[in-house]
Amino acid sequence: MAKVELKQPIVAEISANIDGAQSVVLVDYRGLTVEQDTNLRRELRAAGITYKVYKNTMMNFAFKGTDFEALAPYLEGPSAVAISKDDATAPARIISKFAKTAPALEIKAGVVEGTAYDAKGMAAIANIPSREELLSKLLGSIQSPITNFARVMNQLAEKGGASACEAPAKEEAPAAEAVAEEAPATEEAPVEAAEAPATDAE
Repeated sequence: MAKVELKQPIVAEISANIDGAQSVVLVDYRGLTVEQDTNLRRELRAAGITYKVYKNTMMNFAFKGTDFEALAPYLEGPSAVAISKDDATAPARIISKFAKTAPALEIKAGVVEGTAYDAKGMAAIANIPSREELLSKLLGSIQSPITNFARVMNQLAEKGGASACEAPAKEEAPAAEAVAEEAPATEEAPVEAAEAPATDAE
């Protein structure tokens, strides 16, 4: 069987994997232990990421005519490829995190949502939170004003109830003041009556 015929199924497999992919990341896996490689594959698989080792020539054929053709200059030395069709930042994020405990693992380059990035660019993308984290933060920021508004309304309702209870006391105050004002007039009447005989005496 000709070499071309042997290559076709592999190239077709790569093409199928990158079709509709949100991101494709090239990885230098040299130096990883068997255990580290197994653990990395497990983490990527759990996140729905396809991770495989292919020959550079095969990937080069599959990448031609696609957004991922920009990765051709980085196809040197042993290369593995991590492909995600759902979360564009997941491969870079997971691989970068794993590399903290396995320094031999390195990201060569990647294409994220149609844009090519070198190793430094991919390191920046690795710091972008996952879609779930972003949605969670967005939901929290939306709920926060609502929660604060409800709290303020509750406090106003409580203050309104207290004011309603104090209202009768304020209404009764003028009546009490009226009684106080009338009191001196009542006390002065006997004084005038007592002064009348003194005038007769004179």
